[in-house]
Amino acid sequence: MKTIGVIGLGNMGRGMALTLQRKGFDVIGTDAAPATRAALAGEGLTVVDTVQQVAARADLLVLSLPTAAIVAQVVAGPGGLLDVPRDGLLVVDTSTSHPDTTRRLAGQLEAAGMSLIDAPVSGGPRGALAGTMTMVIGGSEADVARAMMVLQAMSAKRVHVGPVGAGHVAKIANNLLCAAHLALAGADGARAMMVLQGMSAKGVDVGAVGAGHVAKIGDNLLCGASLEVDGEGARVAEKAVGHTGRVRGVVNDGGVRRFVTE
Repeated sequence: MKTIGVIGLGNMGRGMALTLQRKGFDVIGTDAAPATRAALAGEGLTVVDTVQQVAARADLLVLSLPTAAIVAQVVAGPGGLLDVPRDGLLVVDTSTSHPDTTRRLAGQLEAAGMSLIDAPVSGGPRGALAGTMTMVIGGSEADVARAMMVLQAMSAKRVHVGPVGAGHVAKIANNLLCAAHLALAGADGARAMMVLQGMSAKGVDVGAVGAGHVAKIGDNLLCGASLEVDGEGARVAEKAVGHTGRVRGVVNDGGVRRFVTE
């Protein structure tokens, strides 16, 4: 497995792509934003314009995308992977996504002769660039084994937690537990945790946050995710806007609170 495609070259995808290239893989990538594609080309990465151009040349695809809806678009939307299936292609979704979406897309890819594993990550852009992330992985034993060389190149710790979709269940559960702990700890506890983790607590707003409010955290960051929750989970998470990364915003999308960190 020599050529790795990376779809999504933002903070996390950039780090993963450059790490893989540094460790000897041929890497080809794309991003929806032309400016991002240009920036990565300037860093020496082979960059093309479309998902299908990446898939045509890659032995394995890494997805690093902000939401489940965008993952679904890349896989099953117009111009996506299912439009021009490649027999045997393995897709590794490192996004923080919905388990149900992951399972549905895995079934569609399998029917077209391809495979998917979910491997959401923590460690932030710094960990992605250093190759020191932690991954929780869902997928068949055979598919995980086939991807292992690439997973090892991108991460320092990997835990295979079950079948496809299980990685995303574990990641979301972890995010919610972290949010709940900080909600219980309150503002002082949140700031104390940040200091212990080497973060700056300067300028932190850890009060209750509703739709449309923005919380900004100081200098450093530990990890990034887009976490979508509703019901009781949303009410808990709204009290913990400083969970483990830098919160860029909280939006109300059709009744679902989406907490987006950088």
